Amino acid sequence: MAIVEMVMPKMGESIMEGTILSWLKKEGDKIEQDESVLEVATDKVDTEVPATHAGTLKTILAKEGEVVEVGKPIALIETSVRLEDEVNNDPPEPVSEPHSSEKEILQDVPAFTSLILGADSPKEKTTDERFYSPLVQSIAKAEKISPKELAQIPGTGKNGRVTKNDILAFVKERKTPVSEAGETYPPVEEAADEIIQMDRMRKMIAQRMLDSKNISAHVTSFVEADLTGIVLFRNKIKEEFRKKEGEGITFTPFFVMAIAKALRDFPMINISVEGDRIIKKKNINIGIAVALANGNLIVPVIKNADQYNLTGLSKKINDLAVRARENKLHADELKGGTYTLSNIGSFGNIMGTPIIVQPQVAILAVGTITKKPAVIETPTGDLIGIRHKMILSHSYDHRVVDGALGGMFVKKVADYLENFDMDTKI
Repeated sequence: MAIVEMVMPKMGESIMEGTILSWLKKEGDKIEQDESVLEVATDKVDTEVPATHAGTLKTILAKEGEVVEVGKPIALIETSVRLEDEVNNDPPEPVSEPHSSEKEILQDVPAFTSLILGADSPKEKTTDERFYSPLVQSIAKAEKISPKELAQIPGTGKNGRVTKNDILAFVKERKTPVSEAGETYPPVEEAADEIIQMDRMRKMIAQRMLDSKNISAHVTSFVEADLTGIVLFRNKIKEEFRKKEGEGITFTPFFVMAIAKALRDFPMINISVEGDRIIKKKNINIGIAVALANGNLIVPVIKNADQYNLTGLSKKINDLAVRARENKLHADELKGGTYTLSNIGSFGNIMGTPIIVQPQVAILAVGTITKKPAVIETPTGDLIGIRHKMILSHSYDHRVVDGALGGMFVKKVADYLENFDMDTKI
């Protein structure tokens, strides 16, 4: 028998503490590894935390409502496995002080609240005695919900706790903005003009975009690629793929595969900046911008994207996209990206100048694929033919990526797309 400590996990670059919402298991309960044992709230997300070991939940060290720093013990687990025999459990990540450049720029959705560093204290009191999670308090502050109003919101959570959905429903129904003092603002009246108050997500996105433009010196290079081979290949295999895998195959996995290969060729694109230091990333983690029904974007991340084949990439991308639109992504799936792809072609756009997702240093936008007349070189002379063309827009941080490097990288991506192996197996 051995006693192991279960610690407060790290749930994001800028998250330094979490609040115990509720214990799903009690002392003496048998637990399996990766089984959810408690619910934790941060200023970004309310999430269930899995057990790090299998065994018995011997002692609960942190009570419900208690604020615990990342890395601090929250429970003791009695396990029959000797510690020296364990080879698959890595030690917890060391807690480091956040740097200003470590701000997580995550695309927001109702299920995940992306604040740029700094959380309101979970110990902040309201006019009633109910407990409010950091996430609920953050929404209340952003929407200027007074303590009096907060106390009147019906809670559907455990013991009447106000959940994220409860407060968002209140915000949606509230017609007149209210100050922190509980005073209503007079409505603005202008003939024929409609006044639309920014919702919380839009305000967060706006702030992140401004921060990125202020941090990075944006430069964009453009390359036109001939995707005729990929278009013909996809048309040939898409029905077979659907029958075999039970889902469709889009052009996105082809783009991700080409980007991953180019990042291996140009590792100084796969970096981040921390003050006057350049952090060269070991793993290639590609974020995919997914459009939601409400017009907002979320960027789930494909970890180690260079390790997948075409079929694996397609299935991974489809899974992330579906769960993103259903608000079923986990917090870990929204962090750790080293490069980002934005498919603006799905909206019929031919090109764009995307804004870098901090702390990354580059982002690629792919436009719509269009048929164009083009010169085709043959052994017997040049011909005019119809080809499928697409423009790639590569925005990069000119502080650390020179024009030559940024230009060569996007050209390399285009080369991989144009020279796609038509004999690829699915």
